[in-house]
Amino acid sequence: MTRSGNAAGTCRFCESPLSRSFCDLGMSPLSNAFIDAHALFDMERFYPLHALVCSECFLVQLGEFEAPARIFEEYVYFSSYSESWLAHARRYAEDMTQRLGLGEKSRVVEIASNDGYLLQNFIRVGVPALGVEPAANVAKVAVERGVPTRVDFFGTRVAHALVEEGGRADLVIGNNVLAHVPALNDFVRGVAVLLAHTGVATFEFPHLMRLMAENQFDTIYHEHFSYFSLFTVERIFAAHELTIVDVDQLDTHGGSLRIHARHAGSGAVDVSARVLAVRAAEESAGLRQLETYDRFHAEVRRTKRALLEFLLAAKRDGKRVVGYGAAAKGNTLLNYCGIRTDFIDYVVDRSPHKQGRFLPGTHIPVSAPERIFETKPDFILILPWNLRDEVVRQMVAVREWGGRFVVPIPCVTEVE
Repeated sequence: MTRSGNAAGTCRFCESPLSRSFCDLGMSPLSNAFIDAHALFDMERFYPLHALVCSECFLVQLGEFEAPARIFEEYVYFSSYSESWLAHARRYAEDMTQRLGLGEKSRVVEIASNDGYLLQNFIRVGVPALGVEPAANVAKVAVERGVPTRVDFFGTRVAHALVEEGGRADLVIGNNVLAHVPALNDFVRGVAVLLAHTGVATFEFPHLMRLMAENQFDTIYHEHFSYFSLFTVERIFAAHELTIVDVDQLDTHGGSLRIHARHAGSGAVDVSARVLAVRAAEESAGLRQLETYDRFHAEVRRTKRALLEFLLAAKRDGKRVVGYGAAAKGNTLLNYCGIRTDFIDYVVDRSPHKQGRFLPGTHIPVSAPERIFETKPDFILILPWNLRDEVVRQMVAVREWGGRFVVPIPCVTEVE
């Protein structure tokens, strides 16, 4: 697989030359490359974290500096540790089962199915489901949960194999996977191969318009190769004869879109008013004007300075600051801002797969959430700010000793 840096190369969708900068976050390690104690003094790999925007199709993207196999071979993100995400998945499964009339003769396939967090909801009601997950350690948990899972990277090769083995799918699902795909055209072509003639494919991904409007630069990290507007996604899917017929605007991950796509020749391709509304909103926000993308990096720098000023003031006042959530977005933020244990004593996370390890780049130790109640810090910086309400609800006892919650995005703000 050919890899290219961001100073040169071509767009991974339309192959136009890439030269226009969107956001330069310097050098950073892989966001989920957590470090074990015995490896703390080993050399770490850092890569440019510089997003560019294609002048032709407006796809925001990173260069492919590391093969996906290395990024996902031992993955530390398990979806089932977020209560709000589990509830989101359950609601989706119930809605799609009813909407499509899914039953025991249907077939559901989820791409990047993680630990079976979503497909278990279909299996419980007798709908046959299969997951495709590249990370073997995560897939193992799904299989133990009763969710059949194929360990592989999805694309046209795998799509043809799945059709040959079990037929086409009535529902193809991809939640937060589209951004992780370096070979976009092969991936979407595979979706077209796998999807039944009258089937539906849904994909959720963070909305670039919200990312820009709310300064969510920390969602830029190496395992996210691309960042999408509806305008760009429509072009990509249309190139493979798939039409986006509906779209849901979601609050997940700081603001996401869930697109519903069908085969262009399926006879059921009327586009909903919701698609027209999002198109209009993106047009109004200037997402088809390169000058809009040029302005983003200045906001990023302002947020960095504000966070550092907050931490400096807290330390001058003798306050103790810890982090909640060893999230990938948090690792982007901490590395870009140069924040290490001189500012944040430790980070806690509910996942035992992260506890006892250290954050990549910054080497901040990761502990179980109980440590907060032992050390009673003054401030808790919520790194997965999209889960702020869930975190505050779980940790509300922090307020008993005057502890305060803070989020860094879109700017440093105390959570009331």
